[in-house]
Amino acid sequence: MTEEKKIQKIISPREKHWVGNGFHVSTIFSMHSEEVESISPFLMMDHAAPKYFPPTRKKLGVGEHPHRGFETVTFAIKGEVEHRDSGGGGGTITTGGVQWMTAGSGVVHDEFHSRNFSQKGGDFEMIQLWVNLPSKFKMTSPRYQSLEAADFPVLDGANQEITVKVIAGSFGTVKSPVKTFSPINMYELNGPANAKLEIPLAEGSNTLVFQLSGRSSIEEKLLNKGNLAILSRSGNSLNLELEEESKVMILNGEPLGEPVAAHGPFVMNTRQELMEAFRDFQEGKMGQLVS
Repeated sequence: MTEEKKIQKIISPREKHWVGNGFHVSTIFSMHSEEVESISPFLMMDHAAPKYFPPTRKKLGVGEHPHRGFETVTFAIKGEVEHRDSGGGGGTITTGGVQWMTAGSGVVHDEFHSRNFSQKGGDFEMIQLWVNLPSKFKMTSPRYQSLEAADFPVLDGANQEITVKVIAGSFGTVKSPVKTFSPINMYELNGPANAKLEIPLAEGSNTLVFQLSGRSSIEEKLLNKGNLAILSRSGNSLNLELEEESKVMILNGEPLGEPVAAHGPFVMNTRQELMEAFRDFQEGKMGQLVS
C-alpha cells in the first residue's frame, strides 16, 4: 500500500557566507540548526548558488584542513573543483561530477577551483554535503571516490519527462556505482513544467528535498528556488510535481539512531572521541599534504 511522506518543515535560504575565498555559500541545513533525528544520516549541506568568477591566476578555495568521522560529498553543478587529501585521494571534477571523500579515521585535505576554470573564469555553482558515518565505521580507512557526469546512470524521459540521475543508492532496477556505509539514495531530477513523478522511498527513512532551480510542489505545498523540505519518516513514497522547469535534489537515507558529538571539522559519537580527534590532528596522525 502506498502512503505519501508529508512535509514536516520548509527551510528558506539562509544568509550567505564565504568558505575560504572561493565558495560563497548558504548553509541549507545543519546538525546545529535542525534535529539530528530528522536529517540523519546527513549532517550539513552548503550551497554555493550560481556566481560568476572572472579569470584569475589566484587559487580560489579552501586551504589545508582536517576531517574525521564522516564523509564530504562535493557536487560540481557548474564549474570545476580540484581536491587532494593526505589519504592519497585527489583529482578534478567537472560540471556534473561528484567527489565523495570518506574522512574516516582522519584526513587533511584542500579544495580549490580548478586551475583551468580559474584561468578562464565562468559561472560556478557547488553543493557540499556532509554524510555521517555509523559508529562502527567512524575510524575506517580514508577513501576517495571521484565520478564524472557520465559515470552516473540516468533514467531518461519515461517518467513523465523527468530525468532521474542516480547519484547514490538505486531507483527501481538502476543502481549508482557509489559505495556508501549505510543505506542512502541521492537523486538529481530535471524536468519541464507540469511534469510529475512518484518516487518510492523506504518507510522510516529520512528524506530531504532541495529545490536547486525552478519551483515544484509536494502535496500542494510550494517549494521555491533555494527551499529545502524535510519530510516525515512515515510513508513510502514522494509525489513531486514541477510547477516550472526545475532541477531538484532528493536526499534519502536510513537514520543512524546514534548520538552525535560535533565540533569544527570532526563528527564523532562522544566528547571523549572529539578530544582524541583534536589531539591526533595536532600530533600529525591524520597525515599532511605534500607541496
